[in-house]
Amino acid sequence: MKINGTPYRSVWRDAQDPNLVHIFDQTKLPWTLDILGLRDEAQVAHAIRTMQVRGAPLIGAVAAYGLAFALRKDASDPGLTESAAMLVETRPTAINLRWAIERMVAHLRPLAPEMRVEAAYREADAICDEDVQVNESIGRHGLALLRELWEKRRPGQERLNILTHCNAGWIATVDWGTALAPIYMAHDSGLPVHVWVDETRPRNQGALLTAWELGAHGVPHTLVADNAGGHLMQHGDVDLVIVGTDRVTRQGDVANKIGTYLKALAAQDNDVPFWVALPSSTIDWRVTDGVQEIPIEERAGDEVTHVHGLDDQGQATRLRVTPHATQAANPAFDVTPARLVSGLITERGCCAANAGSLSALFPDLAD
Repeated sequence: MKINGTPYRSVWRDAQDPNLVHIFDQTKLPWTLDILGLRDEAQVAHAIRTMQVRGAPLIGAVAAYGLAFALRKDASDPGLTESAAMLVETRPTAINLRWAIERMVAHLRPLAPEMRVEAAYREADAICDEDVQVNESIGRHGLALLRELWEKRRPGQERLNILTHCNAGWIATVDWGTALAPIYMAHDSGLPVHVWVDETRPRNQGALLTAWELGAHGVPHTLVADNAGGHLMQHGDVDLVIVGTDRVTRQGDVANKIGTYLKALAAQDNDVPFWVALPSSTIDWRVTDGVQEIPIEERAGDEVTHVHGLDDQGQATRLRVTPHATQAANPAFDVTPARLVSGLITERGCCAANAGSLSALFPDLAD
């Protein structure tokens, strides 16, 4: 995608220094566009934990480079095992992180230690390139869904209203995004789309990141409070909900940013289609019951008790919004049961959110 006319990916290797990887510091967006350089696995782990990089596919891609960095110091079997375990533990819910590291380890372990560093860089590069292709395919399949809905529009309907939660755009992936990829393609093809952007408390990824992305691309959008979605659906102002996901079980349960489950309940109650966009790397074939088996990351309470923003002088600041004695709980994700999901948009096409449909679409991965 482009920023001020310049094409970017969300992670890229430096053209002059192949041991340097660049990312955007997403904790500074949209106020400043800070590009960080990562040179070792500790910097990568810090970037993932603090959400300087976030979004399940992007976390996996950056972690892959982190493993390559680690092998420059110790490419032995114990070094490979230890570094892989350290990176996997940085965030527990997004399965793409584990998927990327397991793919790297499987590729590297048969090699002699002296061959592993260069091979690790090549494999990390391949993960990034494949992510771009996968997300573009997700966009095409989702675009067909949006076109079908537009063809069935009500008489006098002037736009297709889509609600999304959190950020599943290009800065959550290497490029294109998952839930936003079909929206970008629809907009570029002339389909009159409008996006309701949930603010996504407590970190406000919708207000800060999704709104910034859509605005930069020229997609019409309106920011709403997280609890406004049900109201909009009741009044016929939402034609479709599309969200991304950090992990999908083999039977179609979906883990996504906290608050997604409530949107799915409201969508079901108001007969609004609720779709989830994901690459196959987000499917955890080892998990059946999402509510019981997917680990939910518990983040620091100060993300709830404080907010970040600009003051009236345009300076970035942090403010407490609760009484000093108030403690906060901060589960970062919730699980939407498959029964509430209208369907899944993947790189191989759309399917129902159930074990049979997923296995039929991915027979090579399901066993």
